[in-house]
Amino acid sequence: MKTTKLIFTLIFLYTASYAQSNKLKLNLDETGKTYIKASVRMQLWARYFDSNPGTTINNEAANNVFDISIRRLRMGISAQLTPKLYVYSLFGGNNMNSKTEKDFQFEVLDLYAEYEFTKELALGFGESGWEGLNRWNVRSSKSLMAVDAPLYSLLTVNKNDDIARGLGIWAKGQIHKFDYVLSLKDPIQYGVTPTEGKVDFATNKPRKRISGYVKYEFLDNESNKSPYSGGAGTYIGTKNILNLGAGFMNQPKMTSQLINGIEKYYDFKNWAVDVFYDAPLDIEKGTAITTYLGYNHNDFGPNYVRNVGANDITSGGTSFNGSGNDFPMIGTGNTTFFQLGYLLAKGKKSFQLQPNIAVQYSDFDALEDVMVVYDLGINCFFNGHSNKLSLGYQNRPVYQNINNQLKVDERKGMLVLQYQIEIN
Repeated sequence: MKTTKLIFTLIFLYTASYAQSNKLKLNLDETGKTYIKASVRMQLWARYFDSNPGTTINNEAANNVFDISIRRLRMGISAQLTPKLYVYSLFGGNNMNSKTEKDFQFEVLDLYAEYEFTKELALGFGESGWEGLNRWNVRSSKSLMAVDAPLYSLLTVNKNDDIARGLGIWAKGQIHKFDYVLSLKDPIQYGVTPTEGKVDFATNKPRKRISGYVKYEFLDNESNKSPYSGGAGTYIGTKNILNLGAGFMNQPKMTSQLINGIEKYYDFKNWAVDVFYDAPLDIEKGTAITTYLGYNHNDFGPNYVRNVGANDITSGGTSFNGSGNDFPMIGTGNTTFFQLGYLLAKGKKSFQLQPNIAVQYSDFDALEDVMVVYDLGINCFFNGHSNKLSLGYQNRPVYQNINNQLKVDERKGMLVLQYQIEIN
C-alpha cells in the first residue's frame, strides 16, 4: 500500500511540475474542452481550547490545549479525457498533529471515472464523496464559510466510510432548474462487538447504502462537475444562488445492540430539507450575504449518540463527552443547522472581511437537554478561497450523567486560527 501511495504521489508531482507553466492545467486540444488539471491545497491550524473534564495527553492532565496542526492536505488531478469522459482523483489526509505526525496517513481519497451521456444524466463509479441527504454531504472543504465543516452531516464518517468517502456508483445531472444525485455505496466492513443496551455499528455483512439529494435552483446554477465543485459554503459575491433541497439516506441493518443477550438490528434511516441563499448585495462595494438553514431527521436506532471532536489529540475524559474538544455531534434525533455570513465592502486594503455565525441545534433522543453549539468567525480573503485567513470561536456543551439523565453541566470553548492556501 505504501508503494501504491508513493507511485500516485510521484505521478501527481510529475504532472504538477509539467503543468506549472500552464498554471497547473494542460489542455489536450486547441479548444481546451479536454485537459488535465492539478491542484494542491492545505489548511493550517493554530488552536487553543479548554478541555473536557478528565482530559489527558500521555497520561498527564491537560485542562487546556494549544497546538499547531495541518487540518487538511489535498492534492488532486482531474482530466477531461474526451468531451464525455471525466476522471477525477484526490489524495491527502486530515489531522496531521502532534499525535499523528509520525504515522500520518496520506492516502487515496477519491478515484473514479464518470461518463456524461447528456447534461441531464451522467453515470460514475469508483471511490468518491458523491452521496445524498443534504447540501453538506457533498460539499467543498475549500469554500467553507466557517473555519471547519458542519460535521454533523457526515453521519458515518470514519466508521463504515473513509473520511466521508466510499466505493460506489451514482447518477447525477441537471434537468432545467433541478440538480440531482442518486448514489449507491458499498460500506466498509466495519462494526463492533454488540453490547447489552447500547446501539452501535453492527459486525454483520454490510448492506448497500442508498441516498439521494435533489435541489431546485431558482437563480444561478451551481456546478456539479465533481463532488466538491458545487456545494460551496460561500461564493463571496461571485454568484447569485437560491436553492431549495431535499434528500434521504438509508442502509438496512447498519446498527445493532443486545437485548437480553439477543442481537437486534436497526435500519439506518434519514431525511433532510434545506435552503441556501448566496448573493451579492452591492456590486460596486463588493458586499454579499450567505445564509443556510437545514433540518435533518436521523435514525441510527434507539438512543444512539456519537461524540466527535475535530482534530482531537487527547485521551481520557470523565464526562459523557469524552476527552479533548469532543461533544455529542451525531445521533438519533433531529438537527437544525443555521449559518449566516456578511461580506463587508471592499476597502483600499488588499483583503476583504466576512464575519459569520453558525448554530447547531440537536434534539437527540439519548440526551435530556438539547445539544446546542455556537460558532462565531471572521474570514479575511486575500485572493478568494485560494488565499484566506480565518479566525473562529466555538462554544460547546459538556454533558454529565445526573440522576441517570444526560444533562448539560458546563460549557467549553475553542479558538482556531486557520490559514488556507491553494494552487490550481
